[in-house]
Amino acid sequence: MRATSIWMVSAMAMLAGCAATTQPSTARFAPPPPGGLYLGGDLSYVNEMEDCGAVYRKDGKPVDPFALLAAQGGNVVRVRIWNDATWTRYSDYDDVLKTIRRAKAAGMQVLLDFHYSDDWADGGKQLTPKAWEGLTTDQQAQALHDYTVDILTRLDRDGAMPELVQVGNETNPELLGGKETVAIDWARNAKLFNAGIAAVREVGRTASTNPRVMLHIAQPEHVLPWFDAATRAGVTDYDLIGISYYKKWSKYSLDQLEKTIAASRGRYGKDVIVVETGYPFTLAAKDTATNLLGEDGLVPGYAATPQGQRDFMIAVTQLTVDAGGVGVVYWEPNWVSTRCGTRWGKGSDWENAAWFDYETTEALPVFDFLRHDYRRAR
Repeated sequence: MRATSIWMVSAMAMLAGCAATTQPSTARFAPPPPGGLYLGGDLSYVNEMEDCGAVYRKDGKPVDPFALLAAQGGNVVRVRIWNDATWTRYSDYDDVLKTIRRAKAAGMQVLLDFHYSDDWADGGKQLTPKAWEGLTTDQQAQALHDYTVDILTRLDRDGAMPELVQVGNETNPELLGGKETVAIDWARNAKLFNAGIAAVREVGRTASTNPRVMLHIAQPEHVLPWFDAATRAGVTDYDLIGISYYKKWSKYSLDQLEKTIAASRGRYGKDVIVVETGYPFTLAAKDTATNLLGEDGLVPGYAATPQGQRDFMIAVTQLTVDAGGVGVVYWEPNWVSTRCGTRWGKGSDWENAAWFDYETTEALPVFDFLRHDYRRAR
């Protein structure tokens, strides 16, 4: 997206748009999946992996990864979108549209993850899109609002409206330029968040699907402080709290994760999803890319084996259910090793945490967590 006069609107118009967030939308949301539990994976890498030669298999036979996810019990696909990532041809509008159409063709719902960045935005940093650099806070809020409206309107027109929308990805730091080491300016941050939320509400009121809005924080120890501050600043018109949980980057145990989910649900009155997690099925490497999850990513009681990966996912999902949460989404289960690579090495940085083995990219037992019988603790 390039900066044009569309972003240069009056402050009055911008404030009017943000003010809409003080009144939650009354339009009906898409119903939750049968059973009320969102279970699935972030399949943002699938199109690229297939272009790089990846072939996914079940019982030795090639399978469509979206159809496989649905057949094994998955009901939601998460997909990221970058504003203008000139360094890759993936995770732009056309690639996202392809992913959403594949997910919906397989009968699953979609969670669209706006990074509001031209590159990876995460719990350590939020990068301002190049086209929005140098703008005032009001201009950035309007740019974020208009960009969100544009993407969602186009998706609705193309028959690919998501059921769920993230306003930002792992937004521990301040949106559009924040770092984890720098304190958040909540007056600015709230204006940006409310502009994005207002955009989703605006499109949802008349679109074929009215998406639920998620705000997403990395690692459970940061969730309550962040949402307390957001509430004080007036960021309240959202529907879902998304939490990333990786033991490598979190000081919290599984028990503390469960308590955080329960506390979040009780304190803010929102549904909670563990929207990112992952676990290695081996500590061995297949390629030269350094795997992100090693021994530092292990939880006591769960070995880095196919069975350990499966058992970990069942445990995380059960504790989420016990705490009153409504879902678990695995990060990048299809990012297997291929002839391609990233800026960090040839192959995959996540191969040992994917859902497919090294020998034949055969589906691993971890898929069992999608159809496990979860029952709430009494």
